[in-house]
Amino acid sequence: MHNLLDTAEHTDRTTMEALAELERIQTQILQRISKLELAYALQRDSVHSPVATSLSTCDTDGATEARLSAILRANGVDDFSFTKVPSDYYDWPLEARRDALGAASIDHLCKSIVLVNTQTPSNVIDCSDRNNSKYYIVVVQYTARFSAEAVKNFLYTLNNGNIAKKKFNLRLAPEETSVKLTGYEHNAVTCIGMKTDIPVILDEAIAKLNPDFFWLGGGEVDLKLGIRTSEFIRSIRPFIVSCSNT
Repeated sequence: MHNLLDTAEHTDRTTMEALAELERIQTQILQRISKLELAYALQRDSVHSPVATSLSTCDTDGATEARLSAILRANGVDDFSFTKVPSDYYDWPLEARRDALGAASIDHLCKSIVLVNTQTPSNVIDCSDRNNSKYYIVVVQYTARFSAEAVKNFLYTLNNGNIAKKKFNLRLAPEETSVKLTGYEHNAVTCIGMKTDIPVILDEAIAKLNPDFFWLGGGEVDLKLGIRTSEFIRSIRPFIVSCSNT
């Protein structure tokens, strides 16, 4: 009798495990179908749009994605994703960009901007001093208003007040300077795999996002990178600063 019961229990467990595995596979298939439907919709819309929306050919061989993926994995980052977007992506409202990337909200859409301190002493010409660098790259949300004053106050405090506040004057770096330092053009800037090891400042609001997975530039204008916030912080080691107003 016991053997029959054991056999029945074993059969039930096996059946339940099989059903669970089937459900998992079905979920994966549905997720893939959703992604394919979204990609098809974007492609269809690009064909009928009055503005050309063909995908950029800058990275058709996937070299940038492969390079940045290798860098991320080498730094212990596992939870990240790259997504291609149409060339008129930046003409879209934030809600459309959110949907194209599958982002949790428009607050999860972020950008990287290169700043230059125009008042550094003549001997500060590069990024060798992380606490008093000529340049910084700041990651902020599109929905927020960046505050250079907040970064100025942070750097003043970071240097224990030993450098006069007037020696911190953060401004947006010229486009040619940004390209030279990062290796990335406008709307493609990311703080992964830059030509120069520029100190990174992450807006505190991004660190508080829920879920903790945000999107930023991916090295090409038509390539976006989504990454787990905790893994970004661990690998990049940014300064986390409250430097924006919503």
